[in-house]
Amino acid sequence: MSATSLDQIVSLCKQRGFIFPGSEIYGGLANTWDYGPVGVELKNNVKKFWWDFWVTNRDDVVGVDAAILMNPRVWEASGHVSNFADPLVDCKACKKRHRGDKLLEEKLGVEEVAGIALADVTPRLIKEKIKCPDCGKVDWAEAKQFNLMFKTSQGVTEDSEREIYMRPETAQGIFVNFKNVLNSARKRLPFGIAQIGKAFRNEITPGNFTFRTREFEQMEVEYFCAEKDWKKIYPELEKASWEFFEKLGIDPKNLRWRQHDDAELSHYSALTKDIEYKFPWGWGELQGLAYRSNYDLKQHEKFSGESLEYLDTETNEKFVPHCIEPSFGCDRTVLTALLDAYHEDEVNGEKRVVMKFAPAIAPIKVAVLPLSRKEQLTKKSREIYDMLRAEFRCEYDETQSIGKRYRRQDEIGTPLCVTVDFGTIGEDDGQSKKDHVTLRERDSLKQEAVPIKKLLEVVKKKLSA
Repeated sequence: MSATSLDQIVSLCKQRGFIFPGSEIYGGLANTWDYGPVGVELKNNVKKFWWDFWVTNRDDVVGVDAAILMNPRVWEASGHVSNFADPLVDCKACKKRHRGDKLLEEKLGVEEVAGIALADVTPRLIKEKIKCPDCGKVDWAEAKQFNLMFKTSQGVTEDSEREIYMRPETAQGIFVNFKNVLNSARKRLPFGIAQIGKAFRNEITPGNFTFRTREFEQMEVEYFCAEKDWKKIYPELEKASWEFFEKLGIDPKNLRWRQHDDAELSHYSALTKDIEYKFPWGWGELQGLAYRSNYDLKQHEKFSGESLEYLDTETNEKFVPHCIEPSFGCDRTVLTALLDAYHEDEVNGEKRVVMKFAPAIAPIKVAVLPLSRKEQLTKKSREIYDMLRAEFRCEYDETQSIGKRYRRQDEIGTPLCVTVDFGTIGEDDGQSKKDHVTLRERDSLKQEAVPIKKLLEVVKKKLSA
């Protein structure tokens, strides 16, 4: 990634149809974003890449797609009803609300603030003379805990008995289906259950584009094992997690592991590490890898009254499995792919913006571009386009100069462009052969003449390289 500012990415995303501000014609809604025609292709490709990596290409992981709305008792069992809250503080001067712990972390560091008591947040803000980011005053009200779950009502009337929640994480949908999956998929430990889905958290967000939003998508695996095996399996999942981002095309120089210290760890976890990415504003969490013991399954046993034990048929031993959770933010992964792909170079004295996506996640794989709008040329181009789009996500473009069309494809990250010129249709221009097209590579700018009858084979080879 070149020295890319967030403003550059936000501007490109809107201009080229990756991501738009949510509800924009009504003035927007804070930190909501809509994926445009190119963006939804990119996001779907990231999700498919993740699913293929963690599920399709493994024999020990299966998938589920659990409901967003769940029985409220699920969230009592998981601890979200009583414990899922942020320490928020109001500025008395401007009335704006902020997360007190995050303000302290920005000045003092995560380790210094981890585990701070609610009653100590405001005194510490005042002691450290931490100013309100909006008005610059040091005039803080007493910190209060605010539950982060979105509430809604089930049925046609609104009352407390019908109160349910939008799920704040996807993991619990896996835990409550553990026995169903175990019985139907006939898996033996160790094995994982994967899910991609939406989650919702009513938290104050920092405004770093799609890094943290109230509505977001998670990609998670809960990998179940016997307690004695977790220390052996954790490094294997650690290695796979890093490999996923490398294969996604992320530069390893922009990634690092950070292990949580004791004060940061959840009470049920003996080890948690994050893969962090070097965002324009600094290092930020991209993926978590947490050993969760058997806390979640035990809690759901307790609250539901149902046994979630596993029977080891070799030893005849019954026990509640432990689990390790690789948890990925889908929107953060897409943002990371955008940031890491962004490059600027110079072609013929002009600046070129190019998104160097890995071919597997590029929104458009091939663009077909007739040199002019002459009928014979566009007819042949359409034939070639129809041939290619049966195999790949393609785009056809015949408007403006060929140079501008190349630039458009560079800016949405299309790996290959196929140019159909007059030589292709037998009108010799002295530069190309009949029944040949020019294949242009996005990154190297290399151009080569390829026979139409071999085009599909050549494109497949280049996209899989």
